[in-house]
Amino acid sequence: MLELTYNYGVEKYELGNAFGHIAIGVENVYQSVEKIRAAGGKVVREAGPMMHGNTVIAFVEDPDGYKIELLDAASFG
Repeated sequence: MLELTYNYGVEKYELGNAFGHIAIGVENVYQSVEKIRAAGGKVVREAGPMMHGNTVIAFVEDPDGYKIELLDAASFG
């Protein structure tokens, strides 16, 4: 689930003041990273387990420079 909001009275955001990052659950983080890379996307953290756990994550960057976390949907239970 992803919630998108509209903030009335705000006409423009600068990189860094809109939000930190969003996280999206995907079926296979490794495959998702390869699909994004093949489509010309920028991978800023390769797919792999978190430092203190087993949850597999990766980070990609959108054209505006915002980070998008991909995480293993199976870890949601």
